[in-house]
Amino acid sequence: MVGRLSRRDFVKYVAWLTANTALSASAHGATKVSSSRPNFVFILADDLGWADVGCYGSDLHETPNIDELARQGMRFTDAYAAAPVCSPTRASIMTGKYPARLHMTIWYESSANPPRNRRLIPPVTQGNMPHEQVTIAEVLKNAGYFTAHIGKWHLGDAAHYPQTQGFDVNIGGTFWGAPTTFFYPYGGSSRWGGEFRYVPHLEFGSEGEYLTDRLTDEALRVIERTTSLSWSNITKRRSRRVCIIRITNTLQWYIVSMKTSAVS
Repeated sequence: MVGRLSRRDFVKYVAWLTANTALSASAHGATKVSSSRPNFVFILADDLGWADVGCYGSDLHETPNIDELARQGMRFTDAYAAAPVCSPTRASIMTGKYPARLHMTIWYESSANPPRNRRLIPPVTQGNMPHEQVTIAEVLKNAGYFTAHIGKWHLGDAAHYPQTQGFDVNIGGTFWGAPTTFFYPYGGSSRWGGEFRYVPHLEFGSEGEYLTDRLTDEALRVIERTTSLSWSNITKRRSRRVCIIRITNTLQWYIVSMKTSAVS
């Protein structure tokens, strides 16, 4: 059908674009390339139904900002997550590979001891995203970007945290899939066997503070620290390049910004 883009062609295009971005930076230097690179935003939400936002027909949830992005850009009508659960989906996004190729097909906590009370019993899988896999953060960092991860990680133990996978900064990312509570201080005994869970690096909050709001504030602080411009002016003056990937329901931000002398 004319005008339709197959999944295979889309993946090929993204791979080509990423590779050329990295090669361009290597050949010409990050400072020179930064003046021609556009900003880009990638938004992903766990458990978001295809009709849960306004631009896809929702009459319940109001999503004016996402609707505006859809009006200004490209809206896909046929797209699928790589897996129905969290850790494999994240691994696929980070590496560009199917979860089965990574041997990561179930969430981290159950990778070594998958549930046995199902008709189809999952195999024992890889819980930690292997370091030998190349992540998009590593590719961008090698191309001269500053990279930050804020929020849920869920891709391995402390030896496989974001700092070991191409991110300069990690705020809140651990091997846990969910906190005990989504309100400050974000810690306590959990419903998972009474295990004490917490979200690190979110100290000095206030009563009633909500985790998604706090992580958003942390993301804005990272942007402010890595650019001398306000976010609203970046697209106008083009002197800095920032990529934000926010995973809303799963509390995750990725921030990638061109390294320049403005970084404090």
